Amino acid sequence: MTLLLKNGRLVDPSQDIDGPMDILIRNGKVARIARNIPSPAGKGKKTDNGTSILDMKGLVMVPGLIDMHVHLREPGFEYKETIATGCEAAVAGGFTAVACMANTDPVNDNRSVTEFILREAAASGKARVYPVASITRNLEGKILSEFWDLKEAGAAAFSDDGRPVTNGSVMRRALEYAHSLDMPVLSHSEDPTLSAGGLMNESLVSTELGLRGIPAAAEEAMIARDILLAEYTRTSIHICHVTTAGSVRLLREARARGVAVTAETAPHYFTLSDDALRDYDTNLKVNPPLRSAADMEAIREALRDGTIDAVASDHAPHALTDKAVEFDVAAFGMVGLETSLGLTLKLVHKGVLTLPELVLRMSLRPAQILRVPGGTLKPGSDADITVLDLNRFWTVDSGSFRSRSRNTPFQDMPMKGRAVMTIVGGQVVYRESENAS
Repeated sequence: MTLLLKNGRLVDPSQDIDGPMDILIRNGKVARIARNIPSPAGKGKKTDNGTSILDMKGLVMVPGLIDMHVHLREPGFEYKETIATGCEAAVAGGFTAVACMANTDPVNDNRSVTEFILREAAASGKARVYPVASITRNLEGKILSEFWDLKEAGAAAFSDDGRPVTNGSVMRRALEYAHSLDMPVLSHSEDPTLSAGGLMNESLVSTELGLRGIPAAAEEAMIARDILLAEYTRTSIHICHVTTAGSVRLLREARARGVAVTAETAPHYFTLSDDALRDYDTNLKVNPPLRSAADMEAIREALRDGTIDAVASDHAPHALTDKAVEFDVAAFGMVGLETSLGLTLKLVHKGVLTLPELVLRMSLRPAQILRVPGGTLKPGSDADITVLDLNRFWTVDSGSFRSRSRNTPFQDMPMKGRAVMTIVGGQVVYRESENAS
């Protein structure tokens, strides 16, 4: 199949391109990028030789967005999300690929679960899925999973996300073993002795609301440990969902010493502060929690200057029965695949990020950190493309989500800019005009 995208603006930081460009796709690969690629002879939107032509006038074409931190729930929690519905939500949100965490039931700590995830993803025919296998068996933090076997089965990284690896010796061995396989380790940095029983950020707000707090030190103490372990073992570490100014400071200091540490944050951490919980909305109950306004500004600045490498949704779907309960017993997490891009574009509109910087944080850097293809539209690369309408005004409507769950705090929030087409391997897997509700 041949596809020609005409008259669009191409933004590709990997090639330092931001300007008018056409993209020619053949057999799922980028064949050529240039201005004014001649259209083969033919009439209308399809030529005589079978080339499909799509007019991108007024639209922006970027390397396919990659969400490096999602929870697809299957196997085990299909009432919250399935791999198929998660992939539907991903492409509707502009993501051509996602990395899914291991806290399923059974846990992705063995070859059979990894292979199952890949089969289900292939059957969905939508987004690419990169399984993240667990660091330790059954997420118990005691015995390492079979790293080599999991890599051979198709795992892209290792993480016990949802639970921290509290045993320093186990984490050290994980870093060394993963390094020998050229595989990333993604750390859920939390000291459970400090966070135990906490429901939100420990602050004046938590005191006023009468909710048990989770101090910033619970995150920062474990990040400090993981940085020291990576420095000592001369390996690399990736820090998940960074939320505090103290964490940002630790990352900057480590980078200055030459430590190979990367980090991500999620849109809710640069959009909302803990003050938003005054209505006890359980959709705002997340782990790590929403922090202070000062922390929120520190996260924005860290994204701007590159201290935080990537934006990831931490998409955590829950059924109504998990959230429509008392705040104390409600599950942690919110859905994010279909709002992540819109929320991050708000930083572009406010001048915190440029559009190329957004693409860097949501496409190229996630691909580089995970060591997976993507993040570029250089000739010969996979034709994974997200098409944006930066002037498209829309309002969040959870009732139209492709995700199986609806636990978002952003219902009815106005947005400007969204993905209107998603192309994976040269195939159009999402088009807004065909999917709009």
